[in-house]
Amino acid sequence: MAIPAIPQRLTAPAPGWTVEADVVVVGSGIAGLTLALRYAGLDPEAKVLVVTKDVLSSGSTRWAQGGIAAVLDPQDTPAEHLSDTLVAGVGLCDEEAVRVLVTEGPGALRGLIAAGARFDTDDSGELQLTREGGHRRNRIVHAGGDATGAEVQRALVQALRESSIEVIEHALVLDLLKDSGGRAAGVTLHVMGEGERDGVGAVRAGAVVLATGGMGQVYAATTNPVVSTGDGVALALRAGAVVRDLEFVQFHPTVLWLGEDSTGQQPLISEAVRGEGAVLVDAEGVRFMKDVHELADLAPRDVVAKAIMRRMRETGADHMYLDARHFGEEKWRTRFPTIHAVCREHGIDPVTQPIPVAPAAHYASGGVRADLHGRTSVPGLYACGEVACTGVHGANRLASNSLLEGLVFAERIAADIHAGRRAGSAGSGAARDPRENGTGAAPAAVRPAPGEPVADDRPTGLVDPRARPRIQGHMSRGASVLRGQESLSEVARALVSSRWTPVAVEPCTESWEATNLLTVASALVEAARNREETRGSHWREDFPERNDAWWLGHLDVTLTAEGMTMTYVPHGQRATVLPPRVETDLIEAGLDPATVTALFQAAADEDLQAPGDVTSLATIPAGQTDTADVVARADGVVSGLAVAEGAFSHLSQGRLTAERLVKDGERVTRGDVLMTVTGPTRDLLTAERTALNLLTHLSGIATLTDRWVRAVEGTGARIRDSRKTLPGLRALEKYAVRCGGGVNHRMSLSDAALIKDNHVVAAGGVAEAFRAVRDAYPGLPIEVEVDRIDQIEPVLAEGAEEILLDNFTVDDLVLAVRLVDGRARLESSGGLTLDSARDVAETGVDYLAVGALTHSAPALDIALDLRGN
Repeated sequence: MAIPAIPQRLTAPAPGWTVEADVVVVGSGIAGLTLALRYAGLDPEAKVLVVTKDVLSSGSTRWAQGGIAAVLDPQDTPAEHLSDTLVAGVGLCDEEAVRVLVTEGPGALRGLIAAGARFDTDDSGELQLTREGGHRRNRIVHAGGDATGAEVQRALVQALRESSIEVIEHALVLDLLKDSGGRAAGVTLHVMGEGERDGVGAVRAGAVVLATGGMGQVYAATTNPVVSTGDGVALALRAGAVVRDLEFVQFHPTVLWLGEDSTGQQPLISEAVRGEGAVLVDAEGVRFMKDVHELADLAPRDVVAKAIMRRMRETGADHMYLDARHFGEEKWRTRFPTIHAVCREHGIDPVTQPIPVAPAAHYASGGVRADLHGRTSVPGLYACGEVACTGVHGANRLASNSLLEGLVFAERIAADIHAGRRAGSAGSGAARDPRENGTGAAPAAVRPAPGEPVADDRPTGLVDPRARPRIQGHMSRGASVLRGQESLSEVARALVSSRWTPVAVEPCTESWEATNLLTVASALVEAARNREETRGSHWREDFPERNDAWWLGHLDVTLTAEGMTMTYVPHGQRATVLPPRVETDLIEAGLDPATVTALFQAAADEDLQAPGDVTSLATIPAGQTDTADVVARADGVVSGLAVAEGAFSHLSQGRLTAERLVKDGERVTRGDVLMTVTGPTRDLLTAERTALNLLTHLSGIATLTDRWVRAVEGTGARIRDSRKTLPGLRALEKYAVRCGGGVNHRMSLSDAALIKDNHVVAAGGVAEAFRAVRDAYPGLPIEVEVDRIDQIEPVLAEGAEEILLDNFTVDDLVLAVRLVDGRARLESSGGLTLDSARDVAETGVDYLAVGALTHSAPALDIALDLRGN
């Protein structure tokens, strides 16, 4: 039975309707609505569209009980909030991202209050502050006692309803649309129900923001609402985006235990209850947290969840208890009215009874990898809130930092999109057709205008919706709080089996959600299997200790046609920022993206000593953006456009985006625009030298190779290179030879044996050298270099497959070709010139080896011209 691959695109009907927007925000929680409102404020003329899976008031935000963490107490400091967050993140927080969170957080919270959110205050009108696990200060603001999320959602929905922002409700997002440059150009979605728009449609937009919340429904028991099926992470994976640290799923330690067979969304008992003095006890009333952590019941969530699970294992119980009977009825009714009501609904009176609790899936600390401005690895695609991995949570989120993250990074994303659109209106425009330069050169191909979606031929497929409960059950049994190689491998096998179904699966909401759940679960399990340590919310029973020597780093996952690929990135290492199209092009060219980006980084490290590009810093305002044209200053053959685009993107951390107008291997003429690059002007000029150094060098090699290829055209001989390459550039230079129409000789000394004169001397003769190589490496191709006619026959007798004729005259080449008579391939090398190339090729040799192609080709003159504003 053939197991289908994880689809890279959801099977769905063609869009039956289309709507245009400047920005489309997918999700209506605190992150999505804050971003939409903030962007509408920055650009009142822009069309902002919010699409949400349910109604505006649904989603995870309204279920948040505890509150929002922010430094508001004069006795508190951002440094202390940062410290608490880093401790909770167990070594994997991005400190710069956390610093952004804790310093910009108070202002973002005040903005939320200005938007209409009403938080609880004391008798003097000051905000009430409380503590939660992992916090060493009172810094949690709350609303309605334990209904913070509901109040935040109410305020944001009301503000949105009073704005001009358009909303499409009951809309399940399907897949990302991209333009010809690999940039996000919108989304497809399915509207559930009837109305002005229903069924599958498309939203075309210049920027796409994922604010889809969590993925807790991948487990059988979770605090997440039914809509949290990981749609944003799954879409990002299918779009080729990098997803980071999915193994770090936070299990809330105190979820109301409703019985071992209970599934779906479970009631949360807020951490704030422990913050107000509730304690964890076992069935005998023993407080087991006192000896576990210095903060006891207020330890970070991963510590508490593990302690509960250990105690359950030790006692054979299936739950523990949260005892807050000492609160009294008044405090329960006023401080925690929602939790009090939920407990009573399930037959528990917290005033007189301890509350049965057990850990359940709660929050994803990992997600779609995003930078400090919410940019993902796909240009034009942003991620905000729980769907994103900004680095602020590390291996374990600090309580009440999640709503704060949504606020802070929503504002940053809105500002980034606005700056980019301003740059576009200031002169980026559509990519120019090369025919407009007056040279008469034809364009490489007719391509859609920038922003225009292109045809998508990635493989499609769907998972049988009947597999959903099986997926969730396997995840809860083998990939939840307690994990090990055996349990994770069993889950992995079950997930593979879940891809197969004996019946055709029709596209519908249930099959799309099941496919999303399987996609996310598969990535999560692979990451959990690979991380062989216990850290934060990832607890491996077979690797119970934290291992900073090997695992102080991140696991980045991408989805390809072959399945999930995983990359380990050491913590603190600058993330590789390459557009997916660039990575694909490099791989198809036989180039390793990691090796290529290492070249960029080496150049940057050498070039950008502190304080940096002082000329650009001094002459260009920090906020200035521009579009620049990469222009040929001479006729030639271009090579390395993907490399140059990668350099611009990587060295700017994704702030620069490019549109290629020609293809590698094409002949260009003086004045042709090869590529346009748009983004911050400082980044443009700082990355320019590295990008152009590589592009001019590789294009020079391709141009010279092309001249040699044309010189021997029609003879049957081929032009090929040698190993005479610059250190670290061999793969790139050999690729440039191929762009020019040549072929490659050996990449390394191990690809084939090449017996030369010194080997012959050392072995005592050419035949002896040949036999020594054949005996040592049977099956390896053997080439022999000779410099006299009389050496050819002994080599042929030994079975040489290729003979390299070094510095032979044209007359001797004619004799050698006759002597060999097709028994081996022949290469002419040494002393070759363009003037003699055709004469040599007409002798009948198979190859002309030209070392000059790579070691002395002049660079093709290519420049970067700013258009100016």
